[in-house]
This record gives sequence, structure tokens and C-alpha cells, in this order.
Amino acid sequence: MTSPEEAPLYGRNPVLELLRAGSRRVEEIAILAEGRGPALQELLALARRRGVKVSYRSREQLTAIAGTPHHQGVAARVAEASYASLDDLLAAPGVRGEPAFLLALDEVQDPRNLGAIVRTAEVTGAHGVIVPRHRSVGLTGAVSKSAMGAVELVPVARETNLVGALEVLKKQAIWVMGATARAGRAPWEVDLTGPLCLVLGGEGGGLRPLVARTCDLLLTLPMRGKIGSLGVSAAAAALCYEVLRQRLVKLPESS
Repeated sequence: MTSPEEAPLYGRNPVLELLRAGSRRVEEIAILAEGRGPALQELLALARRRGVKVSYRSREQLTAIAGTPHHQGVAARVAEASYASLDDLLAAPGVRGEPAFLLALDEVQDPRNLGAIVRTAEVTGAHGVIVPRHRSVGLTGAVSKSAMGAVELVPVARETNLVGALEVLKKQAIWVMGATARAGRAPWEVDLTGPLCLVLGGEGGGLRPLVARTCDLLLTLPMRGKIGSLGVSAAAAALCYEVLRQRLVKLPESS
């Protein structure tokens, strides 16, 4: 069912958000033959409206299409998610009339982490995510599944040189702040309401030294328990919500 230009996307919410967004070509949606429920009815209505082919399959066929038994009775054959340019990300804050809020990920390789971070970026109002082209997971079907449809809503730029991309942001008066396990400032001690890019390191060693040196400032989430660090997706969630908190507190002053 797949070709080099196509990939499966599965799960009711991811496929539903894909159809709502209309951002990618959908070749076919396969549904469990005995599938029922309101979410499926909305999904079918959207598919009909967009002229997308719908087929009904057995559970075994859906598992083969999705590559996993955890498909929730829905799989879609879609074009691979496309990447935005860095210029697209830089233009987005102006369109929304907001100070820039971007995330950059330094060699995050677990698709579940990237999916969770993109989802957090969407719900906290970030304008986009930057990932390296090499030694980093891209916008795979597993990422789309973990993001629960957020990859259709948050632009992701894929840059060959992450440090170079961060230098471009700095020239645009965007503060680049890296997350580190120690020796940084607590995020609530820093003004996060201006143009900002949060940089988070990969699952193994965190930020690479050159990436850390490129940052204007380092942030550290204080730890009170016995475990010395958070996973990258959890750290991203904590930092993004601190950005959102500060900006919501400041909002009445600027209105």
C-alpha cells in the first residue's frame, strides 16, 4: 500500500486532524470493516468532502498497512509530511502579531519524543520547530502518530547546519536559550516574553558543546528529587508552559 513518496498514518485523531488541516495529499483511508463511533463518522464525512477514497479492511489488513496493531481501526495512505523553510518560521510570528516563539532540537532521535514536542509546541502557541537534517528523526509516520495531528499545524524546518540556523535567528533579534541539566538559570528568573528560541538536546548527551556555546543563555529546570534530569519531551513541556505562562501574565499590560 505504500510507495517511496507515501507513508501510512494511523490512529483516529491523527487521521482526523490530517483531513481537517488539508495540508497533505491523502490517497486513501482504510477503515476497520466493523468500525463505529462519532469520530469515524466525522472522518468519513471529511473524506467524502475532499474526495478521498475510503476502503474497508479486516483488522489483520489494517495492521499490515499501519505496521502496528495499535491503529485504532483507521489508517491513511498519505504523502510524506513536507518541511517548512527557516524563512517560513521567521515569517509566522509577524502573521500572528506575536513575538517569535520557536523550538530547536539538537539530535533528538526518538520519534515519540519529537511527536510529543511538536504536540507541546502546538498547544503552547509556538510558531515552529527546527530539527537537524542529520542524526535526528524526521517527520515519520510514528512522529505524526505521537503528535496526534500537530504535525499538520506546526511548521517544522529541517536544517543542514543547526548552529548556522541559530545564528540566523540571533541576527533577527531572537534570543536563543538552551536547556541544560545544570549550571543554567531557572526559567522563571528569565524574561521569556520577547522573541525566543528554546534549544533542547537529544536523548543521550543533551546539547552538543558548540550548540550550547551558540546559545545566548542557558536554562536549567531545578530538580528536587533523586533523579537528576528529565527526558527531552518532558523538559520541553515544562519550558514551553513557562513561556506561555509569562506571556499570558504580560498580555493585559500590552492590551
